[in-house]
Amino acid sequence: MHRTPSGDRRQALQKTARELARDARALQKVARAPAARREVEGLQVEAEAALAEAQALKLQARLEDLQVWEQRKVKESKAGPKTYTYFMASWREGGRLRNVYLGSSLRMSREEAQEKARALKREALGLSPIVSPANGK
Repeated sequence: MHRTPSGDRRQALQKTARELARDARALQKVARAPAARREVEGLQVEAEAALAEAQALKLQARLEDLQVWEQRKVKESKAGPKTYTYFMASWREGGRLRNVYLGSSLRMSREEAQEKARALKREALGLSPIVSPANGK
């Protein structure tokens, strides 16, 4: 997977969870007082919460990991060469690369192409579509 903001946040949360769990184990070995036990339980709860949040960010990171680019085609005709441009997107599904046609660059902006690509990837991953007020779906 490529680097994404959600992926970076997920890695940081996983590291924090590991450190908290390690601290809880170390404290549990040396501390016998009830106050120390409560401290250990608090650290364990924090570690579990950080790990759960990291798991939730995994799908978000997968959705963010896609590339949108503008493809140019030159076709020869009797009148001369004609250039067509359109947006494409690619992402990994399993072990294979999937390339998807998004539409003509004359009819949509890069932001619209990015939004359409996210919706198509969300559908490909089997996630529920996001309801957008603009399209009413």
